[in-house]
Amino acid sequence: MPAGGPYANPALLTLAAIAAAGGCHKPLTFDQQDIDHHQMLAGVGPGFLLGVATSAYQIEGGNQNDWTDWERGRYADGQPHVADGASASRAADSWNLWRQDVAAVEDLGANVYRLGIEWSRLEPTEGAWDTAAAARYREMLVALRTARRHPIAPMLNLYHFTLPHWLAARGGWEWAGAPEAFAAFAARAADAFGDLVDLWCTLNEPNVYVTKGYIAGQWPPGVRDPARGARVLARLLQAHALAAAAIRVHDRADADGDGSATRIGLAHNVRVFDPAGGPVDGLIAGIADNFYNRAIPDAVATGRIHIALPLAITIDEPAPALRGSFDWLGINYYTRDLVRSQIVRAITRRGAPYDQVADPARPHSDMGWEIYPEGLYRLLLSFAPYGWPIIVTESGVADRAGKLRPEFIRSHVYAIDRARAEGVPVIGYLHWSLIDNFEWSHGYEGRFGLYTIDFAGDPALTRRPTAAVATFQALARGLGLR
Repeated sequence: MPAGGPYANPALLTLAAIAAAGGCHKPLTFDQQDIDHHQMLAGVGPGFLLGVATSAYQIEGGNQNDWTDWERGRYADGQPHVADGASASRAADSWNLWRQDVAAVEDLGANVYRLGIEWSRLEPTEGAWDTAAAARYREMLVALRTARRHPIAPMLNLYHFTLPHWLAARGGWEWAGAPEAFAAFAARAADAFGDLVDLWCTLNEPNVYVTKGYIAGQWPPGVRDPARGARVLARLLQAHALAAAAIRVHDRADADGDGSATRIGLAHNVRVFDPAGGPVDGLIAGIADNFYNRAIPDAVATGRIHIALPLAITIDEPAPALRGSFDWLGINYYTRDLVRSQIVRAITRRGAPYDQVADPARPHSDMGWEIYPEGLYRLLLSFAPYGWPIIVTESGVADRAGKLRPEFIRSHVYAIDRARAEGVPVIGYLHWSLIDNFEWSHGYEGRFGLYTIDFAGDPALTRRPTAAVATFQALARGLGLR
């Protein structure tokens, strides 16, 4: 999740201000009675993707990469990089308990499961390939394809914030050879799993990675340098383009039998940025939207990377390989920010140019994020003009007690249905997450799972259904999946 401060090109200020002002003057609040009486996903058709998502590092355990190094570190003030000094050394132990995860996906009635493969596990040293690890992943994929009720299509995610030690030692995404190295990994993954996989997700939330790792300094490599962050974002976009091309060459097998061997996209984290107050807040909100929400899809739509950070760096370069690299756009949506500008910090570059606040009148997750389903509707409408089919690749709520999640699902599916009714080509909804997991710098405090796990008190790490499982199963029944 974003936790620094986005920057943007001053030349875009006028357009940004117009966009922000437009959002400010059109407040939207869903009617709870409309949500309560709504028939979820009515009329979506048999091809709609209904599923759940996880991340390899957050659930598998037993990995060694740049994040395992980061977990052992501390900030200058002595505070651990991860809350309570937690680590993902075991996490949910899904590397060993993966059959329980597949059984949970099947019990939900899902027809798609977005899961990650861990780069550092498959390629622990440069150019090597761990055939035993690849065989384990194939077991998982075969189990999904041969699930008892109906086949579950895997959506395979290739990069979700973690890097092999050998690549991190070369500078990570700052190394000029990183995009080619990632494309080589994507090619080997396509060779290894392409006969079982048609849905490919190259990158998860590159904007979050840059914001957390290079602006806020809260994730590895722990840098606070917007110029370096801008270069990394450009490098990640190049990596996506090369990886997409490699997958199309190396995966020629049509696993679904639908006439298409590959459908490729990436998962893009998006947030609504609304001004908390006056015109300056609106200006900063528009800047944040341009940097955080628009730079990535704009680059893919135009074949040109444009990133400008005031007083730091401007990147404006052609990237023709990006055009045509999307078969779909993934949207990860959780919350909105009410933006309260901090002009002195913005001018001096001593911290984020705004504070993130939340509407106190609305419910909030355990992590303090405002629950704002209207934002998903607004963002879906705003991304429709790009023309790509849209999959909501993540949407969920940190809710240890399990009381908020059923309504969260209903209200966000309502947002999807409203957008679909207005012509937005939403072709899928994936809930985050299947199970509780290691939530990065939050450790085990962010509980997002449809199935909860007692990490401290249950050595077996039993997956226990929350009340929201019934809500998801109702969605599946409505689509004839359960």
